[in-house]
Amino acid sequence: MKKLDKLIIRSFIGPFILTFAVVEFILLTQYMLKYLDELVGKDLGASVFGELLFYFSINMAPVALPLAVLLSSLMTYGTLGEHHELTAIKTSGVALPRILRPVFIFVAVLGIAAFFFNNNIVPKANLKAYSLLWDIRQTKPTMNFKEGAFYNGLPGYSIKINEKLGDGGSIRDVMIYDHTQGGNNSRIILADSGRMFTDHNDNYLVLELFDGNIYVNQSNNTLQSTSEDQFVRQRFKESKIMFSLSSFDLSRTREEYFSDNKMMKNIAELNVVTDSLTDLSQKERDKFISNVDPFYMYMKVDSTRTKVGGQAIIRKELDKELPAVNASTLVMAKNKARNIKSFTSSYIERVNSTVREANNFEIEIWKKYTQSASIIVMFLIGAPLGAIIKKGGLGVPVIISILFFIIMYVLSILGEKWAREGLLPVPVGMWASNAILVPIGLFFLYQARNDSSLLEIDFWRKILTRLKRNKL
Repeated sequence: MKKLDKLIIRSFIGPFILTFAVVEFILLTQYMLKYLDELVGKDLGASVFGELLFYFSINMAPVALPLAVLLSSLMTYGTLGEHHELTAIKTSGVALPRILRPVFIFVAVLGIAAFFFNNNIVPKANLKAYSLLWDIRQTKPTMNFKEGAFYNGLPGYSIKINEKLGDGGSIRDVMIYDHTQGGNNSRIILADSGRMFTDHNDNYLVLELFDGNIYVNQSNNTLQSTSEDQFVRQRFKESKIMFSLSSFDLSRTREEYFSDNKMMKNIAELNVVTDSLTDLSQKERDKFISNVDPFYMYMKVDSTRTKVGGQAIIRKELDKELPAVNASTLVMAKNKARNIKSFTSSYIERVNSTVREANNFEIEIWKKYTQSASIIVMFLIGAPLGAIIKKGGLGVPVIISILFFIIMYVLSILGEKWAREGLLPVPVGMWASNAILVPIGLFFLYQARNDSSLLEIDFWRKILTRLKRNKL
């Protein structure tokens, strides 16, 4: 490796690491904000949230890499142009493609590594991330007793504390409804004061109550309370009640339950599911005629499809004589037509749903390729554009990078949506964004190679001059 290559690579690596970390942080923060309300207040510890953030950061890496490459290449070659280093290299006889080559090789290797990372590592991280997120969402929030309000977070109990005294756990005027034995408030506990604390490594909540009464319903009527209900009162000076806090613990679900999702599979597994769904949709289409045939009372269809002249001919014949047309016949025909229409609509919707599901899995396959290819595409846009505008730092490059990233993101979303709905073939829809941006990158490369400004189009000017010369 020559000294020039080492200089350019070192100039690129630093901004790339910095921009990748910043972009990863921004994308991860934006993604986790969707689940913020379901994560706070559950007292699961920093290790659980750290594990969740780590897995989701792996999930965000394929999205962050193209933007990081675009921004860092803009900064690198913009800084070289701003400090006239790019001009000095060109005057020594080195062409622009040669200047771009070391970083292009690095980005190409990075794109290949990103593909294998996206195919082998990301699905496993997604499986762990979403299974952990599911368990966190199912975990109850930590206990929050509010003064004067009933708390129903403990299974089988409704607890009301009218007053909290300081941070030592002292409480006053406690009311507890015990529903563990069934019935309607069959056991009620009232206490003048008490103390609340946890015990046995925070696995149990202990309520130590003072000067109270326990009312037990002795009536056989457990469905509703009436004026004839009889309560037995038991007075106490001191009583302890222990509540298990096992329902507040994070219980892990088996990861195999989430493995059927498309985000948890690699390309080989996605291909198997896609082929199965495609075959299923084709079989459903082939069975439509035989399924709709029983709805016809007089016209029967020969589903064998006799071939005449190389084309399948569906023969129809009368199964029995048609009755005379009268009011009852018309009503019956109208009802039959409605039944056929309803059956056909539901059948088509079922087939289309299967096709959309197959498209979803195929989209996930092509996404692993397109996300890796977009890294190279973003370099083809960022490096020549940086050489043209000759601006480094985090000012103009950030604005331009965000603009092109939004364009790529919008085109990707549109192509994915059209591919899912069957408006475009899935490969066309998924590669559309890269196919549109590649000519833009090649145009910037052409302009930078000829030392032209961004909007100076010598190529078209030459074509127009030649057309005028030929009187066209």
